[in-house]
Amino acid sequence: MNHDQRLRDQLTKLLEGGLAFQPVGELFKDITAEEAGKTVPKLPYTIWQLLEHMRLTVNDILEFCQNPDYQYLTWPDDYWPQEKAPADQQALNKSIAEIQTGLQTMIKLVQDPDNDLYKPFPHGEGQTLLREALLVAEHTAYHTGEVIVLRRLLGTWK
Repeated sequence: MNHDQRLRDQLTKLLEGGLAFQPVGELFKDITAEEAGKTVPKLPYTIWQLLEHMRLTVNDILEFCQNPDYQYLTWPDDYWPQEKAPADQQALNKSIAEIQTGLQTMIKLVQDPDNDLYKPFPHGEGQTLLREALLVAEHTAYHTGEVIVLRRLLGTWK
């Protein structure tokens, strides 16, 4: 196996989670709409807001990677929802499914040998697929940790 494929495989493991942080699928599988909308004193966000932020961010990064006509979003307004709770369980499940789909899409981009991991995107400012994959992994790990803390504070996580 060559070095390029080894790197792609390690990026895939990082994006899937489970090495140093809880895989998204396991963490999110039992969250209810009620739990997702609960507030915790002195924290500025709910689980729902974190999930939606993760969904919006991974979708934005994928859009950047795949669309040469990408338009930058406005920080923080376009990345954080105002609503503290999902409308219902279906909305929550849809958000979770989109996060998982986004991670799988990034894995497909990383695993495609036709995609140069090191070549800067022509429409960017030096960003590469490698950098964007690492950003998705780091962002997911960071906010996954926050969701675990919130779930523990709410008494819904072991």
